[in-house]
Amino acid sequence: MDVPNPVRVGGVRIGRGEPLALIAGPCVMEPGEVTFIIANRLVGICERLNVPLIFKASFDKANRTSKTSYRGPGLEAGMKVFERVKAETGLPVTTDVHETIQAAPIAEVVDLLQIPAFLARQTDLLEAAAATGRPINVKKGQFMAPWDMTHVVAKVVECGTAGLMLTERGSSFGYGRLVNDFRAIPIMQATGAPVVFDATHSVQLPSAGQGKSAGERPMIPYLARAAIAAGCDALFLEVHPDPDQALSDGPNALALDDFESLIKVCLRIRDAIA
Repeated sequence: MDVPNPVRVGGVRIGRGEPLALIAGPCVMEPGEVTFIIANRLVGICERLNVPLIFKASFDKANRTSKTSYRGPGLEAGMKVFERVKAETGLPVTTDVHETIQAAPIAEVVDLLQIPAFLARQTDLLEAAAATGRPINVKKGQFMAPWDMTHVVAKVVECGTAGLMLTERGSSFGYGRLVNDFRAIPIMQATGAPVVFDATHSVQLPSAGQGKSAGERPMIPYLARAAIAAGCDALFLEVHPDPDQALSDGPNALALDDFESLIKVCLRIRDAIA
């Protein structure tokens, strides 16, 4: 399959021969200034470390465990948030696409369309995202083996694509737990697509928190370092200034204050295997 590699997302290039890139931001856009505070903190850190960054946030968490959980500001308000983030920081941005009708309006603002893991096999959604002309990032379903992503890649390539990345984010194992098989990184790279490792959702404990997901935050650095050693092309991290107060996925979010030190270690590992 002829898959573009590296993939260009705004001014960031991810893939063969490129430096380690980061996709980072809060799980969901929260009311007030939190999203912008996170974006500006991340810009400062990544500029100091000379690391390419794509800012991530969700305008709608459509797959929350409980109907009463906070979902986000919605499509229209969310795109305005991204417009401000891009204007203030100059960063390319990415967000989830949950329905085919969302793809085109999101692509007017967002640089990289993300297909959630639960929807990785939804052919119509993949085709709608590819048709926008924006690159897309497909998260491997928790229920899928890494070699199953070959079929996802074929669907997207058949439509024509500006770029395709695949993200490893753990696999279901028993009740309320995910595990990572780091063979998934080279296996999915064999499709030709760059591979991202999601170190924060990989420590999630799905539906283990009485109506919401729990997580093992202390395990994030261990998985991130292992993924870098396994050769991933980019690292995905959800961060928050106070994860215990985050409105979504706080238990598996990295504290913003811990972000820089982890990235420094990951860069040293990357240099060692280069």
